[in-house]
Amino acid sequence: MKGFFGKLLRIDLTRQSYVQETIPDRVFKQYLGGKGLGSYLLLQNIKPGIDPLSPDNKLIFTTGPSTDTAMVGSSRYGVFGKSPLTGGYAESYAGGRVAPVMRRTGYDAIIFEGAADKPVMVEISDSSVLFHDASGLWGLDTYAAEEEVLKQVDIQGAQALVIGPAGENLVRFTCIENNRWRSAGRAGMGALMGSKKLKAVVFHGCAKAEVADPDMLKEVVKKIRDLGKGNPGVENYRNYGTTVMVKIMNGAKAFPNRYWNRAVDPEWESLSGDTFLQQYKVRPTACPNCFMACGKHVSIDSGEHAGLEIEGPEYETIYAFGGLCSINRLDQVAYLNDLCDRLGMDTITAGNLVGLVMEGNERGLIDTPVRYGDAGAAAELIMQMAQRTGLGETLSLGIKEAAPKLGLQDIAIHVKGMEPPGYDPRVLKGMGLAYATSARGACHLRATFYKPELAGMIDPATTEGKAELFIDFENRLTIFNTQILCVFFRDLITWETLIELNKAITGLEFTKEELWAVADRIINATHTFNQQQGLNRQDDTLPDRLFNEKVNDGQNGITLDELNRMIDDYYQLRGWY
Repeated sequence: MKGFFGKLLRIDLTRQSYVQETIPDRVFKQYLGGKGLGSYLLLQNIKPGIDPLSPDNKLIFTTGPSTDTAMVGSSRYGVFGKSPLTGGYAESYAGGRVAPVMRRTGYDAIIFEGAADKPVMVEISDSSVLFHDASGLWGLDTYAAEEEVLKQVDIQGAQALVIGPAGENLVRFTCIENNRWRSAGRAGMGALMGSKKLKAVVFHGCAKAEVADPDMLKEVVKKIRDLGKGNPGVENYRNYGTTVMVKIMNGAKAFPNRYWNRAVDPEWESLSGDTFLQQYKVRPTACPNCFMACGKHVSIDSGEHAGLEIEGPEYETIYAFGGLCSINRLDQVAYLNDLCDRLGMDTITAGNLVGLVMEGNERGLIDTPVRYGDAGAAAELIMQMAQRTGLGETLSLGIKEAAPKLGLQDIAIHVKGMEPPGYDPRVLKGMGLAYATSARGACHLRATFYKPELAGMIDPATTEGKAELFIDFENRLTIFNTQILCVFFRDLITWETLIELNKAITGLEFTKEELWAVADRIINATHTFNQQQGLNRQDDTLPDRLFNEKVNDGQNGITLDELNRMIDDYYQLRGWY
């Protein structure tokens, strides 16, 4: 089939061997690539009840049919497995320059199984798979590790994925990192790599999948580029990156602050995009084939962190450390961001855990030196988590296991063991539905439903009819993730554009109803996977604090009844009742 190679690479790390397998065309017709293929392979390859950190778990990488074409926003890869953090469905995506090169190895998916007995680096090309001893890389931070593996392979254009010390130490919320500052960030996929002693994967090759209609693809790309010219959303991403969301979310009174006690930060302007641009040297960066250039390369020239260079911090990192931890200096947030990137840790979870400890101190539930606003104490706690020492040993297990051990379970905020990003569901009630029903735990990206709530498409406070609109967003972005397109293009790529794109690349002529059915099938697969791993309807909920504590000067938040009504609507529309 056009747009695909029809090939799966299965790598056995225990035996250091590999086989190539054929993927039938029917699988692509039913699931497409990216998230669809990854979810299908999870169901086919992972047995119910396995330990996520055992050799029985699989680490699955996929690209989409749009990857390494001229399609805008397509320079992303996906990674799938059973989450070491939640015990359920795990998916994560990252941009940068890796995905097109991963695609050029000539495989639609790569599965790592088993576990090496000592650290290994795997080199994958369109002609071979090589296993290299990575004992000398073990212990290196992600920046040094990526630089060293590319030096060792020494092939022009090669790209690498690596883990840091936190992943090696099996910290449950670790990332896979690439291009220094790009992260497959959530659900603990770095720990999955660490459990397999897989320090790094390097890709290079020249394979190209044939596109069904190159001229039609050019037309699709031109249409999207034309729509992007002068688009206010595109301009915001180009000028501010995601830091623009600090002002927007505080304006909406939905910016979680002081570990979910407030939904506005009184000092939010010190964390805003305008302050970001005024105080630091900032230049835009972009993934291949992207005109948004949402990445922001930052140089800090003065103060205690003078000399620091980083791409970021993104909104979610600012929310997690700046909002939840009340650290109101962007240079300190950037420093904590850099520390997490080097260690290979998810900043949303790390910031939430630091905030949890700060709130525990505030309430007199625990006694540690980690207090609100103290960036130095936060940095020390992050190091302890990565090294699994002191209080960090407990926190390294993730919030679901750590909170009860610390006596903080009544104040801990998470869904299925994963903490929410920076959109308060007591204000944006559709985000409550998003967090509760997400297969991977509290997630904003599978539907980005804050967008219609903030844009006036639907009242944030209402619950009536919300599930129907939510499913439209969720299904459309599920198809985005079969191609693995950046969700920042959601305003420029409609259902009709996705139909045209699929036809241009694969030759498959879907109607909207047929493409909708593909999305349904994929989401059903994620739901089935979680059921097989022991997660069910009772896990689709929010923590009690979000029902019981008011925000914004006494404003009532979301109630359990409101959430359950939305979930009931959602389940009925999905056919799960």
